[in-house]
Amino acid sequence: MTCWLLAALTGWQAHAGSLEEAGDLLKAGQHAKALEQVDKHLAGQPKDPQGRFLKGLILTGMNRQNEAIAVFRKLTEDYPKLPEPYNNLAVIYAQQKQYDKAKEALEQAIRTHPAYATAHENLGDIYSRLASQAYGKALQIDAANPSAQTKLALINELVGTGRAAPEAASPAAPVPVSVASAKPAEPAKPPAPPAPLPTAKPMVETKPAEVAKPAAAPIETAKPAGIDADIATAVDSWLAAWSKKDVKAYLAHYAQDFETPRGMSRKDWEGERARRVGKPGKIEVSRDKLSIKVDGEDKATVRFRQSYRSPGFNSSSGKTLVLVKRNGKWLILKERAG
Repeated sequence: MTCWLLAALTGWQAHAGSLEEAGDLLKAGQHAKALEQVDKHLAGQPKDPQGRFLKGLILTGMNRQNEAIAVFRKLTEDYPKLPEPYNNLAVIYAQQKQYDKAKEALEQAIRTHPAYATAHENLGDIYSRLASQAYGKALQIDAANPSAQTKLALINELVGTGRAAPEAASPAAPVPVSVASAKPAEPAKPPAPPAPLPTAKPMVETKPAEVAKPAAAPIETAKPAGIDADIATAVDSWLAAWSKKDVKAYLAHYAQDFETPRGMSRKDWEGERARRVGKPGKIEVSRDKLSIKVDGEDKATVRFRQSYRSPGFNSSSGKTLVLVKRNGKWLILKERAG
Protein backbone atom coordinates (compact mmCIF):
# COMPACT_ATOMS: atom_id res chain seq x y z
CA MET A 1 0.00 0.00 0.00
CA THR A 2 3.13 3.29 -0.03
CA CYS A 3 4.44 5.48 2.75
CA TRP A 4 2.26 6.71 5.59
CA LEU A 5 0.18 9.78 4.81
CA LEU A 6 1.25 13.06 6.39
CA ALA A 7 -0.62 13.92 9.56
CA ALA A 8 -3.66 16.16 9.19
CA LEU A 9 -6.15 17.62 11.64
CA THR A 10 -9.40 18.90 10.15
CA GLY A 11 -12.50 20.20 11.87
CA TRP A 12 -10.58 20.66 15.14
CA GLN A 13 -12.64 22.36 17.82
CA ALA A 14 -10.16 23.81 20.34
CA HIS A 15 -11.24 24.63 23.88
CA ALA A 16 -8.73 27.34 24.77
CA GLY A 17 -5.67 29.21 23.52
CA SER A 18 -3.11 26.59 24.48
CA LEU A 19 -5.13 23.75 23.00
CA GLU A 20 -5.87 25.67 19.81
CA GLU A 21 -2.20 26.52 19.40
CA ALA A 22 -1.25 22.89 20.02
CA GLY A 23 -3.58 21.81 17.24
CA ASP A 24 -2.07 24.36 14.84
CA LEU A 25 1.46 23.25 15.73
CA LEU A 26 0.54 19.60 15.14
CA LYS A 27 -0.85 20.46 11.71
CA ALA A 28 2.44 22.23 10.99
CA GLY A 29 4.43 19.16 12.06
CA GLN A 30 5.97 20.90 15.10
CA HIS A 31 5.31 18.04 17.49
CA ALA A 32 7.57 19.07 20.39
CA LYS A 33 6.05 22.56 20.59
CA ALA A 34 2.57 21.11 20.19
CA LEU A 35 3.21 18.76 23.11
CA GLU A 36 4.43 21.67 25.24
CA GLN A 37 1.23 23.61 24.54
CA VAL A 38 -1.13 20.71 25.17
CA ASP A 39 0.65 19.98 28.46
CA LYS A 40 0.04 23.59 29.48
CA HIS A 41 -3.63 23.13 28.71
CA LEU A 42 -3.85 19.84 30.63
CA ALA A 43 -2.10 21.36 33.63
CA GLY A 44 -5.25 23.41 34.16
CA GLN A 45 -7.77 20.85 32.84
CA PRO A 46 -6.23 17.42 33.46
CA LYS A 47 -9.45 15.51 32.72
CA ASP A 48 -10.26 17.30 29.44
CA PRO A 49 -10.80 14.54 26.83
CA GLN A 50 -10.05 16.86 23.89
CA GLY A 51 -6.65 17.81 25.26
CA ARG A 52 -5.83 14.22 26.19
CA PHE A 53 -6.88 12.96 22.78
CA LEU A 54 -4.75 15.60 21.06
CA LYS A 55 -1.82 14.60 23.26
CA GLY A 56 -2.26 11.01 22.09
CA LEU A 57 -2.12 12.16 18.46
CA ILE A 58 1.01 14.21 19.11
CA LEU A 59 2.76 11.32 20.86
CA THR A 60 1.84 9.03 17.97
CA GLY A 61 3.32 11.55 15.55
CA MET A 62 6.52 11.60 17.62
CA ASN A 63 6.73 7.80 17.39
CA ARG A 64 6.26 7.56 21.16
CA GLN A 65 3.74 4.83 20.62
CA ASN A 66 3.76 3.25 24.07
CA GLU A 67 2.98 6.61 25.65
CA ALA A 68 0.24 7.23 23.07
CA ILE A 69 -1.25 3.80 23.81
CA ALA A 70 -1.32 4.67 27.52
CA VAL A 71 -3.15 7.95 26.77
CA PHE A 72 -5.79 6.32 24.56
CA ARG A 73 -6.28 3.38 26.94
CA LYS A 74 -6.89 5.75 29.87
CA LEU A 75 -9.40 7.65 27.73
CA THR A 76 -11.30 4.41 27.07
CA GLU A 77 -11.43 3.82 30.84
CA ASP A 78 -12.59 7.35 31.70
CA TYR A 79 -14.94 7.71 28.70
CA PRO A 80 -15.92 4.14 27.76
CA LYS A 81 -18.72 5.31 25.45
CA LEU A 82 -16.39 7.29 23.16
CA PRO A 83 -15.42 5.19 20.10
CA GLU A 84 -12.55 7.42 18.88
CA PRO A 85 -9.92 6.38 21.46
CA TYR A 86 -10.52 2.71 20.60
CA ASN A 87 -10.13 3.58 16.93
CA ASN A 88 -6.82 5.33 17.56
CA LEU A 89 -5.51 2.42 19.58
CA ALA A 90 -6.23 0.34 16.47
CA VAL A 91 -4.23 2.84 14.38
CA ILE A 92 -1.13 2.26 16.51
CA TYR A 93 -1.59 -1.51 16.70
CA ALA A 94 -1.95 -1.61 12.91
CA GLN A 95 1.29 0.37 12.53
CA GLN A 96 2.96 -2.22 14.76
CA LYS A 97 1.38 -5.01 12.66
CA GLN A 98 -0.47 -6.27 15.73
CA TYR A 99 -3.62 -6.89 13.71
CA ASP A 100 -5.38 -9.04 16.31
CA LYS A 101 -5.15 -6.23 18.88
CA ALA A 102 -6.26 -3.71 16.23
CA LYS A 103 -9.27 -5.91 15.46
CA GLU A 104 -10.25 -6.12 19.14
CA ALA A 105 -10.01 -2.33 19.56
CA LEU A 106 -12.14 -1.67 16.48
CA GLU A 107 -14.73 -4.23 17.53
CA GLN A 108 -14.99 -2.42 20.87
CA ALA A 109 -15.42 0.92 19.05
CA ILE A 110 -18.28 -0.59 17.05
CA ARG A 111 -19.92 -2.10 20.13
CA THR A 112 -19.72 1.34 21.72
CA HIS A 113 -21.07 3.13 18.65
CA PRO A 114 -22.61 0.76 16.02
CA ALA A 115 -23.06 3.63 13.54
CA TYR A 116 -19.35 4.62 13.60
CA ALA A 117 -18.61 4.17 9.88
CA THR A 118 -14.86 4.83 10.17
CA ALA A 119 -14.40 1.92 12.57
CA HIS A 120 -16.39 -0.40 10.30
CA GLU A 121 -14.22 0.51 7.30
CA ASN A 122 -11.03 0.18 9.33
CA LEU A 123 -12.13 -3.23 10.60
CA GLY A 124 -12.63 -4.30 7.00
CA ASP A 125 -9.04 -3.23 6.27
CA ILE A 126 -7.79 -5.27 9.22
CA TYR A 127 -9.75 -8.36 8.13
CA SER A 128 -8.26 -7.97 4.64
CA ARG A 129 -4.77 -7.69 6.07
CA LEU A 130 -5.25 -10.82 8.20
CA ALA A 131 -6.58 -12.67 5.15
CA SER A 132 -3.61 -11.50 3.07
CA GLN A 133 -1.22 -12.89 5.67
CA ALA A 134 -3.08 -16.21 5.73
CA TYR A 135 -3.10 -16.60 1.94
CA GLY A 136 0.57 -15.57 1.79
CA LYS A 137 1.39 -18.28 4.32
CA ALA A 138 -0.58 -20.82 2.28
CA LEU A 139 1.45 -19.92 -0.80
CA GLN A 140 4.72 -20.24 1.11
CA ILE A 141 3.69 -23.82 1.84
CA ASP A 142 2.24 -24.54 -1.62
CA ALA A 143 3.36 -21.96 -4.21
CA ALA A 144 1.34 -23.67 -6.95
CA ASN A 145 -2.02 -23.30 -5.18
CA PRO A 146 -4.13 -21.48 -7.82
CA SER A 147 -7.03 -20.77 -5.46
CA ALA A 148 -4.79 -19.06 -2.89
CA GLN A 149 -3.03 -17.11 -5.69
CA THR A 150 -6.35 -15.78 -6.99
CA LYS A 151 -7.69 -14.88 -3.54
CA LEU A 152 -4.46 -13.12 -2.55
CA ALA A 153 -4.47 -11.13 -5.80
CA LEU A 154 -8.10 -10.10 -5.24
CA ILE A 155 -7.43 -8.90 -1.70
CA ASN A 156 -4.30 -7.06 -2.78
CA GLU A 157 -6.23 -5.25 -5.50
CA LEU A 158 -9.07 -4.46 -3.08
CA VAL A 159 -6.90 -2.92 -0.37
CA GLY A 160 -4.14 -1.61 -2.63
CA THR A 161 -1.18 -3.70 -1.49
CA GLY A 162 0.28 -3.92 -4.96
CA ARG A 163 2.86 -1.18 -4.44
CA ALA A 164 6.28 -0.48 -2.94
CA ALA A 165 6.82 -1.19 0.76
CA PRO A 166 6.60 1.80 3.15
CA GLU A 167 9.85 3.59 3.88
CA ALA A 168 11.17 3.19 7.40
CA ALA A 169 10.88 6.39 9.42
CA SER A 170 14.14 7.77 10.85
CA PRO A 171 14.30 8.30 14.64
CA ALA A 172 13.63 12.01 14.18
CA ALA A 173 10.80 11.55 11.71
CA PRO A 174 7.20 11.07 12.85
CA VAL A 175 5.07 8.08 12.03
CA PRO A 176 2.09 10.05 10.71
CA VAL A 177 -1.53 9.31 11.47
CA SER A 178 -4.27 9.99 8.96
CA VAL A 179 -7.16 11.90 10.52
CA ALA A 180 -10.62 11.66 9.01
CA SER A 181 -11.97 14.98 7.81
CA ALA A 182 -15.57 14.19 8.72
CA LYS A 183 -16.72 15.07 12.22
CA PRO A 184 -17.59 11.79 14.00
CA ALA A 185 -21.00 11.38 15.56
CA GLU A 186 -21.12 11.64 19.36
CA PRO A 187 -22.10 8.41 21.14
CA ALA A 188 -25.58 8.30 22.60
CA LYS A 189 -25.92 9.55 26.19
CA PRO A 190 -22.29 9.49 27.41
CA PRO A 191 -21.84 10.01 31.16
CA ALA A 192 -20.25 13.42 30.61
CA PRO A 193 -20.50 14.24 26.88
CA PRO A 194 -17.29 15.99 25.71
CA ALA A 195 -16.89 17.68 22.35
CA PRO A 196 -16.44 15.11 19.53
CA LEU A 197 -12.88 14.04 18.88
CA PRO A 198 -11.05 13.95 15.55
CA THR A 199 -10.60 10.41 14.34
CA ALA A 200 -7.63 8.63 12.87
CA LYS A 201 -7.98 6.01 10.19
CA PRO A 202 -5.31 3.32 10.02
CA MET A 203 -3.84 3.20 6.58
CA VAL A 204 -2.58 -0.33 6.95
CA GLU A 205 0.44 -0.78 4.72
CA THR A 206 2.14 -4.15 4.64
CA LYS A 207 3.91 -6.10 1.98
CA PRO A 208 2.42 -9.59 1.60
CA ALA A 209 4.67 -12.60 1.32
CA GLU A 210 6.00 -12.69 -2.22
CA VAL A 211 5.71 -15.90 -4.16
CA ALA A 212 8.03 -16.57 -7.05
CA LYS A 213 6.01 -16.68 -10.26
CA PRO A 214 7.06 -17.13 -13.86
CA ALA A 215 7.30 -13.94 -15.85
CA ALA A 216 4.10 -13.10 -17.71
CA ALA A 217 4.16 -13.77 -21.40
CA PRO A 218 4.31 -10.64 -23.57
CA ILE A 219 1.05 -9.00 -24.56
CA GLU A 220 -0.30 -10.32 -27.82
CA THR A 221 0.31 -8.03 -30.74
CA ALA A 222 -1.81 -9.75 -33.35
CA LYS A 223 -5.52 -9.01 -33.01
CA PRO A 224 -8.36 -11.15 -34.34
CA ALA A 225 -10.35 -9.71 -37.17
CA GLY A 226 -13.72 -7.92 -37.03
CA ILE A 227 -15.72 -7.80 -33.82
CA ASP A 228 -13.05 -9.71 -31.86
CA ALA A 229 -10.50 -7.06 -32.77
CA ASP A 230 -12.77 -4.29 -31.45
CA ILE A 231 -13.28 -6.16 -28.18
CA ALA A 232 -9.56 -6.86 -27.76
CA THR A 233 -8.82 -3.18 -28.39
CA ALA A 234 -11.35 -2.16 -25.73
CA VAL A 235 -9.76 -4.48 -23.16
CA ASP A 236 -6.26 -3.24 -23.97
CA SER A 237 -7.42 0.38 -23.74
CA TRP A 238 -8.88 -0.33 -20.27
CA LEU A 239 -5.64 -1.94 -19.09
CA ALA A 240 -3.56 0.91 -20.54
CA ALA A 241 -5.65 3.53 -18.68
CA TRP A 242 -5.20 1.53 -15.46
CA SER A 243 -1.43 1.29 -15.95
CA LYS A 244 -1.19 5.04 -16.64
CA LYS A 245 -3.35 5.77 -13.54
CA ASP A 246 -5.71 7.74 -15.78
CA VAL A 247 -8.74 7.43 -13.50
CA LYS A 248 -11.14 9.26 -15.82
CA ALA A 249 -10.25 7.09 -18.82
CA TYR A 250 -10.29 3.94 -16.66
CA LEU A 251 -13.82 4.60 -15.33
CA ALA A 252 -15.04 5.51 -18.83
CA HIS A 253 -14.64 1.84 -19.81
CA TYR A 254 -17.49 0.81 -17.48
CA ALA A 255 -21.15 0.80 -18.52
CA GLN A 256 -23.54 2.98 -16.53
CA ASP A 257 -25.35 -0.18 -15.38
CA PHE A 258 -22.10 -1.94 -14.37
CA GLU A 259 -22.78 -4.45 -11.58
CA THR A 260 -20.78 -3.01 -8.68
CA PRO A 261 -19.37 -5.43 -6.06
CA ARG A 262 -20.85 -5.96 -2.59
CA GLY A 263 -23.98 -3.95 -3.43
CA MET A 264 -22.03 -0.66 -3.43
CA SER A 265 -23.55 2.45 -4.96
CA ARG A 266 -21.98 3.58 -8.24
CA LYS A 267 -20.69 6.74 -6.55
CA ASP A 268 -19.01 4.85 -3.70
CA TRP A 269 -17.54 2.30 -6.08
CA GLU A 270 -16.09 4.99 -8.35
CA GLY A 271 -14.61 6.75 -5.32
CA GLU A 272 -12.98 3.53 -4.13
CA ARG A 273 -11.59 2.71 -7.58
CA ALA A 274 -10.30 6.26 -8.02
CA ARG A 275 -8.32 5.91 -4.78
CA ARG A 276 -6.96 2.48 -5.74
CA VAL A 277 -6.10 3.25 -9.35
CA GLY A 278 -4.67 6.69 -8.58
CA LYS A 279 -2.51 5.61 -5.65
CA PRO A 280 1.17 6.64 -5.87
CA GLY A 281 3.74 4.32 -7.41
CA LYS A 282 4.45 2.89 -10.84
CA ILE A 283 2.37 -0.11 -11.92
CA GLU A 284 1.88 -2.18 -15.06
CA VAL A 285 -1.31 -4.15 -15.73
CA SER A 286 -1.32 -6.42 -18.79
CA ARG A 287 -3.11 -9.47 -20.16
CA ASP A 288 -2.29 -12.76 -21.83
CA LYS A 289 -4.20 -15.68 -23.41
CA LEU A 290 -7.24 -13.65 -24.40
CA SER A 291 -10.41 -15.66 -25.08
CA ILE A 292 -13.52 -14.00 -26.54
CA LYS A 293 -17.02 -15.47 -26.72
CA VAL A 294 -19.44 -13.25 -28.62
CA ASP A 295 -23.17 -13.37 -27.82
CA GLY A 296 -24.93 -11.64 -30.70
CA GLU A 297 -23.69 -8.28 -31.91
CA ASP A 298 -23.71 -6.35 -28.64
CA LYS A 299 -22.55 -8.68 -25.88
CA ALA A 300 -19.38 -10.70 -25.25
CA THR A 301 -17.61 -12.60 -22.48
CA VAL A 302 -13.83 -12.12 -22.32
CA ARG A 303 -11.41 -14.27 -20.32
CA PHE A 304 -7.68 -13.71 -19.96
CA ARG A 305 -4.73 -13.94 -17.60
CA GLN A 306 -4.21 -10.59 -15.86
CA SER A 307 -0.72 -9.64 -14.65
CA TYR A 308 -0.19 -6.87 -12.11
CA ARG A 309 3.36 -5.63 -11.55
CA SER A 310 4.77 -2.98 -9.23
CA PRO A 311 8.17 -2.44 -7.53
CA GLY A 312 6.96 -4.29 -4.45
CA PHE A 313 4.44 -6.82 -5.73
CA ASN A 314 3.69 -9.08 -8.70
CA SER A 315 0.59 -11.19 -9.26
CA SER A 316 -1.04 -13.16 -12.04
CA SER A 317 -4.65 -14.33 -11.92
CA GLY A 318 -7.61 -15.14 -14.13
CA LYS A 319 -10.03 -12.37 -15.09
CA THR A 320 -13.48 -12.49 -16.69
CA LEU A 321 -15.23 -9.46 -18.18
CA VAL A 322 -18.73 -9.28 -19.63
CA LEU A 323 -18.85 -6.47 -22.18
CA VAL A 324 -21.79 -4.79 -23.91
CA LYS A 325 -21.76 -2.53 -26.93
CA ARG A 326 -23.31 0.88 -26.25
CA ASN A 327 -23.29 3.69 -28.82
CA GLY A 328 -20.61 1.90 -30.80
CA LYS A 329 -18.28 1.36 -27.82
CA TRP A 330 -17.57 -1.85 -25.90
CA LEU A 331 -18.05 -1.27 -22.15
CA ILE A 332 -17.64 -3.46 -19.06
CA LEU A 333 -20.93 -4.67 -17.60
CA LYS A 334 -19.54 -7.29 -15.19
CA GLU A 335 -16.07 -7.97 -13.78
CA ARG A 336 -14.90 -10.93 -11.72
CA ALA A 337 -11.85 -13.04 -10.96
CA GLY A 338 -11.33 -16.41 -12.63
